[in-house]
Amino acid sequence: MSSSILKRIPLQMFWPTFDPFLFCAFHNDTYPKANGSMGPAASLSNRPLGQDFGGIDGWRMYHGKNIPGFPAHPHRGFETVTIVNKGFVDHADSIGAAGRYGEGDTQWMTAGSGVQHSEMFPLLNDDDANPLELFQIWLNLPSKNKMVPPHFAMLWNEDTPVVKVADSKGLETHVKVVAGSYQNVDPSPCPPDSWAADNNNDVAIWLIDLPENGEWVLPSASANLSRTLYFFEGEKVSLDETNAVINEAFILKSDSELAFRNQGKKARFLLLQGRPIGEHVEQHGPFVMNTRAELQQAFQDYQRTQFGGWPWPNHEQVHDKSKGRFAEHAGEKV
Repeated sequence: MSSSILKRIPLQMFWPTFDPFLFCAFHNDTYPKANGSMGPAASLSNRPLGQDFGGIDGWRMYHGKNIPGFPAHPHRGFETVTIVNKGFVDHADSIGAAGRYGEGDTQWMTAGSGVQHSEMFPLLNDDDANPLELFQIWLNLPSKNKMVPPHFAMLWNEDTPVVKVADSKGLETHVKVVAGSYQNVDPSPCPPDSWAADNNNDVAIWLIDLPENGEWVLPSASANLSRTLYFFEGEKVSLDETNAVINEAFILKSDSELAFRNQGKKARFLLLQGRPIGEHVEQHGPFVMNTRAELQQAFQDYQRTQFGGWPWPNHEQVHDKSKGRFAEHAGEKV
């Protein structure tokens, strides 16, 4: 195995992550055509609605009962970074923000002191399939920022840089830069209190598309970073002298280069990198704090305040089917 690869781990739905990252889920659902009400035009009778993670017929309803997705639920003490490659997400939250994003967009939400939000997956095409492919990544906050005000930002696909690097045969690898600069190309700004907002923390979130028969070199970074590469689509790729297997994670030595050589169809990877925060973590479900006492306080605060309550008519909030991609906060639409 390459000296740049420290370990390899098989992937399931929830991918292994390391400080400063807490969680990474890959949602890849081949939803059928829609029923006219943004749900699937298929029978739901054999599904455990409200807890459907089985992947029957290649798709899941998750916690949704009519429309797939995740109805209103709380968070405190960390950030969610949701990268949507295919399909759409409808966002609503307890501070009155709303949006519909997808087809390459990223939403970056700082939960901070506490927020409720819903993430529903509206199926907008009544005539054909509605594929959905997204990553949701949880990035921890240091103790000094765990109680900052909630904040959400949209990193629209059109504003997210993609760096194209040609190999000796002229084949281009595309690196989509969600966080962390690459070849002096900077991403769209992340929320101000994020661990990623400080360049000294070397946070990088990159999507790497390697063409058929293409070659590319992942550059070295600083030493002692968490650096994990996830191989989620493709066939035969070598990483230095290691033959990579699809649906594997590779824990990398952060201050070493890694040479990619594709020997099959287009291959796709996600890279997560960052300087560890190095603080004790106490987590229970949607709350991530530093001590048990802080965790207990989070539950008490949520029971008392509901983190601002739920200002929307439905916990499975979706927006008008005719709306395009948008983001709205405090009445101001983007």
